[in-house]
Amino acid sequence: MKTLLAREGRGYLIGLAVVVALFVAPLLAIPGLGILPGPTYSAGSMHLMAFTMLMVAVALSYHLIFGVAGLLSFGHALYFGVGVYGLAVVLRNTQLPLLAAAAVVLVIGILIANVLGAISLRVSGISFAMVTLAFAQAGNVLVRRNPGRLTGGEEGLTMATDNVPDLLIGVVNTRNLYWVALITVAVVYVIVAWIENSRLGHNVAAVRENETRVRVLGGRPYLVKLIAFAVGGTLATFTGMVFLLLQSGASATAVSTEFTISLLTMVVLGGVGSRWGAVVGAIIYTLLNQRLNALASSPAIADLPAVLRIPLSEPMFILGTLFILIVLFLPGGVSGTLNRMVGRRRGRHPREALEDIT
Repeated sequence: MKTLLAREGRGYLIGLAVVVALFVAPLLAIPGLGILPGPTYSAGSMHLMAFTMLMVAVALSYHLIFGVAGLLSFGHALYFGVGVYGLAVVLRNTQLPLLAAAAVVLVIGILIANVLGAISLRVSGISFAMVTLAFAQAGNVLVRRNPGRLTGGEEGLTMATDNVPDLLIGVVNTRNLYWVALITVAVVYVIVAWIENSRLGHNVAAVRENETRVRVLGGRPYLVKLIAFAVGGTLATFTGMVFLLLQSGASATAVSTEFTISLLTMVVLGGVGSRWGAVVGAIIYTLLNQRLNALASSPAIADLPAVLRIPLSEPMFILGTLFILIVLFLPGGVSGTLNRMVGRRRGRHPREALEDIT
């Protein structure tokens, strides 16, 4: 019991240290070292850091569903899109202030996550994945068809700013949006960590490992999985609303299957089942995606022979190759690899090292 409490205490201390580091980073005039597009206090760098933190937050929400509950969902982007488009539509078509509009959208997100989760969880395995994919595709089609001119179709939807505080609008207020993104990722991380270490989290893990045994012992696997699914979807909706503020608009990519695949890649890259793996995977994936996009349009790539220029000009090709290599040669992702290295260094079984780190 003492060991468990010590591990939890260390985990929260590490989280606090990361939050403090993120809080201090924009105040330091440190060059980006090839990762950020300028000094850390510039609008471009702060926007990239805020964007990365929001990707960390939505990856953590997916980690709760996939890594903790073991549910392979191909529709998680739908709940993120509910936050993005829901807040954009409410702000554009009502006179509600920002917080009231966000509360309305959050309630809608909770309802959608519970209803669709209740339907999807009637099946399991590949069937569950396909049902979630079908719901996500339906949402994507709905957004692109632009019913009642609510969603803007392929062109997306610009955020109405009449009822949004001025300090959250425009490039000039990127620093304020950075703090909002920081608070968002901190809130999501604390909620996910609390659920994982709670009795509910232990029940979710037990259902993931052996659902039949939990049922025989009198548990309710369906309800446990539904709660995990609904909480993950709600956190994604919450993050989506902040994403709208950061981007000042909504686009159909927010509800695309490609975005869910990106979340899956983040979690696998960092290590399935590891909370810190989801954080690290999201950071690596997002920064790589940003820098690879810049690399693809650089003159250095344009001057290469076609056999090299064509694949290197497609960031998703490179990221896909990286994903395949990690699955083949680094099982457990970044966190699993580090755990094994630490376990060998200490001369203990890797599982013992994993317990100490996570």
